[in-house]
Amino acid sequence: MSDPLLEELSDQVVGEVSSGAELSRLTTLRVGGPARALVVTERDEDLAAVGRVCQAHGLDWVVVGRGSNLLVSDAGWPGVAIRLGRSYRGIEPLGATVRLGAAEALPSLAMRLADQGYAGFAWAAAVPGTLGGAVRMNAGAHGSELGDHLVEVDVVRLSNGTRETWPRDLLGLTYRHSELPHDAVVVSATLRLDRGEREEIREEISGIRAWRREHQPSNEPSCGSVFTNPPGDSAGRMVEAVGGKGLAVGGAKVSERHANFIVTSPGASATDVRTLIARLQDEVESQFGVRLRPEVVMVGDFSAPGET
Repeated sequence: MSDPLLEELSDQVVGEVSSGAELSRLTTLRVGGPARALVVTERDEDLAAVGRVCQAHGLDWVVVGRGSNLLVSDAGWPGVAIRLGRSYRGIEPLGATVRLGAAEALPSLAMRLADQGYAGFAWAAAVPGTLGGAVRMNAGAHGSELGDHLVEVDVVRLSNGTRETWPRDLLGLTYRHSELPHDAVVVSATLRLDRGEREEIREEISGIRAWRREHQPSNEPSCGSVFTNPPGDSAGRMVEAVGGKGLAVGGAKVSERHANFIVTSPGASATDVRTLIARLQDEVESQFGVRLRPEVVMVGDFSAPGET
C-alpha cells in the first residue's frame, strides 16, 4: 500500500526520499529502529517542502548528521528524518572569516582547514559529528568549543521555509547547548579563525587523534560522551567512582577505557542503552546527589512495549 507521506515528499523534493530507512545504519551507536521517511535534502526548497508536508500530516522531523549524538528508540522514528546532502558542504574563505557548509564532517573539516592554514579548529578532529550538529549543541573538546569561533549561522526554518541569518549573540550558546528553535535547520556557519602554519596545525591534530585513541573507545560503536560534565566535576569520574566502568545491560556496556562512553556490541538495542543510561544516573545521584544530564539526544518512543 502506498504511503501518501512518501508520495508528497517525492513530488516536492529534488533529493532522495526513502521509506523505512534503518536509522541504526546512520548512527554511531548502531542501534534503533527505522524512520517512516528519510529525505536527503539538496536545496533550501527541499527543507521547506519537508516542513510543509510534516505539518500537513501532523508529524515531526529530526535532523540526522553523522548520528554521533543520537539515540533512536527501537520503535523507530514515526516522522521524517532529514540529512543534508552534498550541496550543503564546502569551504568558502571570506578574508578574516570562513563560511562552512553544515554537512561537513568535523574531523575531515579540521584537516582541510589546517591544509588551508586556518588555526584554532584542531580540537574538532576529536568530535565525530557534522558542523550543523556542532552548532546546535555548541560542541567542544580539549578546552575549546565551537562558540569560541562562531560569527553567524544560516538556518532554514521548517515552519515557514525561510532562510535566516543568526548572529552568534542570538544563539544563546552555553556549555553543550544552544537556544536554536526546533524548526531551525543549520545549513551553514561562518567562523573566525586565526592563520597559522600548516605543519604545526597538522601536528596538533595528530596529537589530538593520538590522545583520543589512547583514552577513548574510538574503534567501538558509541555516541561519544554520554553525559555533560556537572559544574566543577567530570561525569566520567563520577561514573567510575560508583563502579560504572564495565557495567553492562544487554549489548550496551560502559567502556573500560573511558567511563563517560557507552559502547554497543552486535545485537544491542536502544533499550539496552537507555536502560544503562538511567542506571548510571540513578547510581551517581544516589552517591553524589547529582543527576547527570545526557548529552546524547534521544528520539522516538521509549515507552513502547519492552522499553523503559
